[in-house]
Amino acid sequence: MQALDYYSIVLFVIATCVTPGPNNVMLMSSGANFGMGRTLRHVAGINIGFPLMLVAVGLGAGAVFRQYPWLHDGLQVIGALYLLFLAYQIASAPTTDLGDKSGKPLGFTAAALFQWVNPKAWVMAVGAVLAYTSPLGSYTVQVFLIALLFFLFGSPCSMVWVFFGQYMRRFLTQPQRLKAFNITMSLVLVISLIPVLRSLPFAQWWS
Repeated sequence: MQALDYYSIVLFVIATCVTPGPNNVMLMSSGANFGMGRTLRHVAGINIGFPLMLVAVGLGAGAVFRQYPWLHDGLQVIGALYLLFLAYQIASAPTTDLGDKSGKPLGFTAAALFQWVNPKAWVMAVGAVLAYTSPLGSYTVQVFLIALLFFLFGSPCSMVWVFFGQYMRRFLTQPQRLKAFNITMSLVLVISLIPVLRSLPFAQWWS
């Protein structure tokens, strides 16, 4: 791969990782509700889980889904339902005290596994592999390098959203404000589902 390709990939990583999506909405919500320290496991789960997913997609999972498209459709349905469940959890989160440690943010394993049902993660993984791998050189090495770039440059992008959520904590000391913030975040999460819901097979029944 030429140097120019690396620059293009880095720009792709930053553009896709810093823009709004299910991961970033949940990170901002977690930063606001639980603080930065308790959200770091969530950040680690995303930025280790997604590169591993990208490698799996690049080295074989994508071919399986092309052969059995119903598996991918089923995974998208599961992902949509899980995101709706997460949106409900965010909207109904207790708002009595931001210093309360009884609540539990999303952990490392759950955040890593969530990438497999995250519609935006699929678009990013498939898009990166298709757009930036080249017949010149080792395909396997290229896939691993792209995954490494996502880890190196995607992690700071995730932290931006956690910082923003942490910053919002000073304005969310009143339960009413925190409740309104959580409901807004849940609605944003639901809105992020609209593109994937439109792409599902059953959505064609209503068109």
